[in-house]
Amino acid sequence: MSMAERVARTGASILITGETGSGKEIVARAIHQQSLRCSKPWVDVNCAALPEHLVESELFGYEKGAFSGADAQKPGFFELADGGTMFLDEVGELEPRTQVKLLRVLDGAPYYRVGGQKKVAVDVRVIAATSRDLENSVTRGNFRNDLYHRLNQVHLRVPPLRERKEDIIPLANFFLHETYPHINFSEEAKATLLQYCWSGNVRELRNVVLTAAVFCLGETITVHELPANIQQARPRPASLASTEPLQKMEQDLILETLKGTAGHQQKAARILGISRRTLSRKLRAYSLHR
Repeated sequence: MSMAERVARTGASILITGETGSGKEIVARAIHQQSLRCSKPWVDVNCAALPEHLVESELFGYEKGAFSGADAQKPGFFELADGGTMFLDEVGELEPRTQVKLLRVLDGAPYYRVGGQKKVAVDVRVIAATSRDLENSVTRGNFRNDLYHRLNQVHLRVPPLRERKEDIIPLANFFLHETYPHINFSEEAKATLLQYCWSGNVRELRNVVLTAAVFCLGETITVHELPANIQQARPRPASLASTEPLQKMEQDLILETLKGTAGHQQKAARILGISRRTLSRKLRAYSLHR
């Protein structure tokens, strides 16, 4: 996000890569909101969801009578985004013919609507995203090398959630309190969320949190309200007769949260759902036991 903030006020095209559900669109929106185009249109397009025969007409628009069913002129997404930002999600799905036209538009060349005879000029900043390995697609001839380098003026990689565990609890609390501000997670539930691998990334986390909240009968989500596959990641104490494993689990959770807040105890306490005084007391106890 720090890198996103730095490139936001440049005019560079940006390629965001990362696994599905890792938050690529969130990063793209943050770039737009912090850019000089923030008051202008934001248009997001999922290239994988566009029918192949409609991709060109949707992106660049069409004239009346251009094809069967074209009863009136329709501006394309590029015209709708004029002056602002266009987000091309799953850009690796574009067919070669559309890639050529997209490259010309990115280079500032006016284009024709489908069936049109008058050129259209737009000023659009493009942010593209993909979960594919575009370099490999270029090598295999499925994606144009020149378009890849034109989109990739600045490359931002969004790490999967399993590589940024310090984000898990703050994100879980954010998703939970958006809809259920009176509910919190138990410490064991938080520890279980931290142990899970999150193959579906942030999108999976959001679904898990909302599901747990729906089935929560009180004001605390325990590990038992979490889906069965999440419960399997539940940390197992080495001995049921000893509380030491649970204490170690709690200590690890608190220290990991503090690391994520750069040592800010008030923020960490809020994320953990405990008071600032309780957090200080626990930290003092950890120091005595070292």
